[in-house]
Amino acid sequence: MDREFLIDLFADFGPVTIRKMFSGYGISADGTNFALSLRAGLFLRADEVTIPDFEAEGSKPFQYSTRAKTVVVNSYWELPARLFDDSAELAQWARAALAAAQRAKVKKRPKGKKAASKPAKKAAPKKAAAKKRSPKKAAKRTVR
Repeated sequence: MDREFLIDLFADFGPVTIRKMFSGYGISADGTNFALSLRAGLFLRADEVTIPDFEAEGSKPFQYSTRAKTVVVNSYWELPARLFDDSAELAQWARAALAAAQRAKVKKRPKGKKAASKPAKKAAPKKAAAKKRSPKKAAKRTVR
């Protein structure tokens, strides 16, 4: 899927921002990423509220394989194929995906400063470094 196709696909939903990501595009609205367009297909953000809808449509969560295992990303689910032909209903699913992404943002804990969690270390007092001169250099300075 190319950028223009995705813009047209989400036209009934409203304006979207499409950025290169991984092997495809990340799709966002209002600064929140809610969909991924990858080689494997188009995936919408999902959570405990929306996953039952995806399951009812026979959709599967996004997954990819590493050398050691297959990783299932349960937060993104495949867009049901029938929605490619129904832009009004696709817009409803996209709104639900955006809402799921916004709920996920709220659930994330705020990042604390690392410095606040660790006690500050006191700097060791600096010792005055006494320069040692070789006897030859000292003699040259005084002989002039």
